[in-house]
Amino acid sequence: MPNQQAIDTTFRALSDPVRRAIVMALTEGPRPVKALAEPHSLKLPTVLQHLSLLEAGGLVTTRKEGRARIVTLNPEGLRTAENWLADRRALWERRFDRLDEYLKSEKENDT
Repeated sequence: MPNQQAIDTTFRALSDPVRRAIVMALTEGPRPVKALAEPHSLKLPTVLQHLSLLEAGGLVTTRKEGRARIVTLNPEGLRTAENWLADRRALWERRFDRLDEYLKSEKENDT
């Protein structure tokens, strides 16, 4: 299980709509940085800052290809978020099941 700091970094990276849009664009395949900047009308330094946070969160990797910098989605980083959410979902489902049982027993006691 990833440590809390890794989870915090992953969710911090996903907290921004531009970064989420970049992640969504990368689900279609690797892209050069310039192509990721165009839909948002962002300057390259701004996109590089976003990519730096996504890399820190383990969500993307970058590599140099000639003069271009290519960005690729890292599915393992998304699994960190997915696993954390799945753990919370399981916890809440158990709690709701117990609440349901309690409410049914209360209803039976009332009748």
